[in-house]
Amino acid sequence: MPRVVVFDAVGGPDVLHIVDEPVIEPGQGEVRVRIEAFAVNPLDVMTRAGMPPMQAPLPHARLGVEGTGVIDAVGAGVGSWGIGDPVILAAVPDAHVRGSYAEYTTVPANQVLARPAGLGVVESAAVWVAYSTAYGALVETAGMRPADRVLITAASGGVGRAAIQVANQIGAVPIAVTRRATAVDELLAVGARAVVATDHEDLVDATRRHTDGAGADITLDLVTGPGQRDLVEATRPDGVLVPAGFLDARPTPPSPDKVRVTGRYRSFEHTTDPVVVRRMAAFLTAGVRLGALAPAIDAVFDLADVADAHRHLESGRRTGGKVVVTV
Repeated sequence: MPRVVVFDAVGGPDVLHIVDEPVIEPGQGEVRVRIEAFAVNPLDVMTRAGMPPMQAPLPHARLGVEGTGVIDAVGAGVGSWGIGDPVILAAVPDAHVRGSYAEYTTVPANQVLARPAGLGVVESAAVWVAYSTAYGALVETAGMRPADRVLITAASGGVGRAAIQVANQIGAVPIAVTRRATAVDELLAVGARAVVATDHEDLVDATRRHTDGAGADITLDLVTGPGQRDLVEATRPDGVLVPAGFLDARPTPPSPDKVRVTGRYRSFEHTTDPVVVRRMAAFLTAGVRLGALAPAIDAVFDLADVADAHRHLESGRRTGGKVVVTV
């Protein structure tokens, strides 16, 4: 029978184990996807560990909010997909039931998209969460426009790199923030117009220097926590700050009214809206075709080594690309 990764208790990577389960036939409006690869995301790690923002009902919970594969079966009323069509999963809000850490998953037909031409299986597995989060936060929520100066924290991570590329595709000016001066050249090569390395320069002063003294028009905060206070100061008056991450679990201080701070952005608020998903898909497909959007891959593991994939993600040894598991 097909393999599925589950966990019965929260904890470290060793709580993950593989079980055999029968495939589920797709119901009305559903498709079954034979998974070829999936990405390991920080949200998966936090869910496995029992940390906010998403806690899975136990036991026998699944993981995985993105992946790629081919349509294996279609349910009644599905006329848009055929068996063998290559797809990516566009949203798995109930990952504890339908997660992509498996050989098969059955999802509503409107939660899959055509795999972008030009991407291989591994890259396709790693493209949706990072780019839909970056696009949703910057374009749909913040209204990013050409020439906007966009400050991007945690820029070496998957979403940060995607945000740099999304900003460039729009014609905005991405300014990357990193804690390590050793990452400056790498982020410039990814497409950042400027890089602020907080281990040797002041965030606010450097941002103002790169924005002719005005401050950032839009700030994408992928860390949150106490450091958001400096991001507010680095954003111009009446600018927009979008909290879209949770890398710092410490409380985030209240923000003054000098900037518009949106509510914490969660990608599912857009990726379950079919109208927005169509816009995201069109943007992604165009970006891949033009070479503007290209996911970076750090490491690839086999399904049998999924716990090692989690250990690698948590180790801090990544180069900034995504961790992918092939099935």
